[in-house]
Amino acid sequence: MGIVLVSHSAQVAASVAELAKGLAGAGDTVAVAPAGGTEDGGLGTSAGLVAAAAASVDRGAGVAVLTDLGSAVLTVKALLAEGDELPEHTRLVDAPFVEGAVAAVVTASTGADLAAVEAAAAEAYTYRKV
Repeated sequence: MGIVLVSHSAQVAASVAELAKGLAGAGDTVAVAPAGGTEDGGLGTSAGLVAAAAASVDRGAGVAVLTDLGSAVLTVKALLAEGDELPEHTRLVDAPFVEGAVAAVVTASTGADLAAVEAAAAEAYTYRKV
């Protein structure tokens, strides 16, 4: 089970990955890869970086992809539509970026499958702060 965090910013993607793994106590037990920004270090979304991140975390049990904003979603959808750019059983997860990432990594660290990881991340929409 692998998790890819797609952000318009390389720093945001890397920081959320670090936060999620740290809070989950997952260490190296969950494959998490950030895919942020463009190849030249700018703000944006890169299909190449997303595909490379997904390939790097693919262990054959599925890849959950969480995104931050609009074009990140569109980039992942386009890659999924192409059919051969992402590993088999890659799923775009509709979840809040930070809370969903933490929930996904925590759940994946228990050995849960892709469906359970997706459900846990999506459930993060219900978290109330006040």
